[in-house]
Amino acid sequence: MASYKLVNEKQGGRSIMGILKDKVGQPEPRAAIIDDACQVLDAEVASKSGLSGAAIKAAYGIVKNIKPGFIRDVIDSLLDEFVDAVEKVQQSAGPDVPAAQAVRDNPGPLADNLLSVTDQRAERAERPVIKKTYAKLRPSAKKQVESAVPRLAELIERHAG
Repeated sequence: MASYKLVNEKQGGRSIMGILKDKVGQPEPRAAIIDDACQVLDAEVASKSGLSGAAIKAAYGIVKNIKPGFIRDVIDSLLDEFVDAVEKVQQSAGPDVPAAQAVRDNPGPLADNLLSVTDQRAERAERPVIKKTYAKLRPSAKKQVESAVPRLAELIERHAG
């Protein structure tokens, strides 16, 4: 646990998650986090294989082509709630566990928290193609989010330090 304390030290009296929340609230750091999240999502989708991977890639292509910048806009609109979802996992892991490690150690609860956010958004979606695509992929979503945890943890480390 001692190594956790070093990584999770408060910087200037702020927790790592507090620092990340501050960055999300500022235009330039937020844009960098969104750009990085888009790259993480692209890499995660590209890494999928098999029949389920083909379905994910096809669905992602449909959603991505709705309008230029659509994925970026969606990430931007979900980012604050996603940070809150990560913070819940970190808090339940304990004060000496840094957020990225808490995410790595708790992929199931993290997936549940993130999917709760996307479920609520999908319910309010105005475009039928979004609702239909989400409904098709939702049954396997938890497994897919859990497999993305290593990249998500790296994103947190890059931006919360």
